[in-house]
Amino acid sequence: MSNTDPSAAAEEFKSRRAEEGRLAWVQDPSLITLCLASVGIVVLAGLVQISFGSYTMPVSQAWQAVIDTDVLFDARWLLQFFLGEELMRTVTGFQGELPELATGTLIVWNIRLPRVVVAVFVGMNLAVSGAIFQAVTRNELASPFILGVSSGAGLMILLSLVVFSSLSTVLPLVAALGGMGAFLIVYLIAWKNGTSPVRLVLAGVIVSTVFQSLQTAMFFFADDLGVVQTAIQWTTGSLTGVGWAQVRMALPWTIISMFLAALSSRQMNVLLLGEQTAKSLGVSVERVRFALSSIAVLAAAASIAVAGIVSFVGLIVPHLVRNIVGTNYKKLVVGCLFAGPALMVGADVGARLGMMVVTGTNGGQLPVGIVTGLVGGPYFLYLMRKKQELGEI
Repeated sequence: MSNTDPSAAAEEFKSRRAEEGRLAWVQDPSLITLCLASVGIVVLAGLVQISFGSYTMPVSQAWQAVIDTDVLFDARWLLQFFLGEELMRTVTGFQGELPELATGTLIVWNIRLPRVVVAVFVGMNLAVSGAIFQAVTRNELASPFILGVSSGAGLMILLSLVVFSSLSTVLPLVAALGGMGAFLIVYLIAWKNGTSPVRLVLAGVIVSTVFQSLQTAMFFFADDLGVVQTAIQWTTGSLTGVGWAQVRMALPWTIISMFLAALSSRQMNVLLLGEQTAKSLGVSVERVRFALSSIAVLAAAASIAVAGIVSFVGLIVPHLVRNIVGTNYKKLVVGCLFAGPALMVGADVGARLGMMVVTGTNGGQLPVGIVTGLVGGPYFLYLMRKKQELGEI
């Protein structure tokens, strides 16, 4: 947006927001359609995902297992899944054995459903994180990956796996520290009497490149082949082997970051007006940028801690949602909350089905980050060919 007349832009912004009201996004048909379509994709793709495996079952049986009343109407099972057995027993005071579940229900709820739930959290976090970074930099090509956050968080996780194995129990915190550290370095490099969107992106590319090189170097310090394979999964992004432990790991950070992102939508809208206009509205631009970036780092770190570095989700989803609902972040954040999980769960199913087609077996597991990369690359090539100006929002 132009900065030629900050006062006029500020007045227009105030009047437009007053007319829209706080709940105007609820009345947007395009946003409602996007949310409903995304929920439908998550449900359908999730059912396909929980139907496949060494114990194959029809989709109808998988759905019956998901809505099994023995689980849904027994708070002890739900608390055990989402809080853990120890905390469940503390909360309920129950010390006996839980009732047995049907084989299909046990497989779906213990092994397959948490993978879908983790995919929902990862898609949600990455999409919202990318949207925030695009507001902070006023650049639709910004993402946690571009700004060095993903590589910083990934490097700290690799250090935890290869060198400091005792830290593996607090991976979200470790990832958050790594991502925040990387972004602080980016901020320092970009700082010159303040920051600018262009300098932030360029500094992010520099830091991301250096940290990715350090990640590669870490493989030479790992003596255990199992650790190397685990590290490769982290760097490519994978949902293989995730369970309720990963759900519990990501859940609190996801709730916090999504809540803060929703509350900060007005500040993101103000940043899109440009620095001069934002200042005329009484906004401390640097403080807002840093606060919003912290929220985005927390969201990205929660994702990286449970699924590794999944590329392009934080880049693709905000752009797709913006094309549907516009640039108003009150709508954009809500759209990303729904569209991110749809892309992530769909990509995970694509990874499973693609591996089945290639190998002809049911047991293959292709990292989901490979699928998102294969989808994201051609999509942005299409954008580059279609749009004459791609970059600044």
